Amino acid sequence: MDTEQLQVAAFEIILNSGNARAIVHESFAAMRSGDYEQAAEKLSLANDELLLAHRAQTKLLQEYANGTEIKIEIIMVHAQDHLMTSMTLREVALEMLELYKKVEG
Repeated sequence: MDTEQLQVAAFEIILNSGNARAIVHESFAAMRSGDYEQAAEKLSLANDELLLAHRAQTKLLQEYANGTEIKIEIIMVHAQDHLMTSMTLREVALEMLELYKKVEG
């Protein structure tokens, strides 16, 4: 895999992970205002973005498993960091949504 292909994949991961993170923050705003339905919808949208990022990551892993040499660059490390933190943030948001509902209920 050449450098350009790796960078394109990394930027796909960064873009979709960043979109997911922004949407999760929108869900936090909805939670604070008591709009739990909208918060849940936002978290679902965030998951859609994470799935897109994960597909780009999975494609790289499949190529690697098939014997393609992939030289990891710092941009890919950055992309993986974005993906993992965004996934974790969404998981925390899901828990927070349930806590908000419980405290209000």
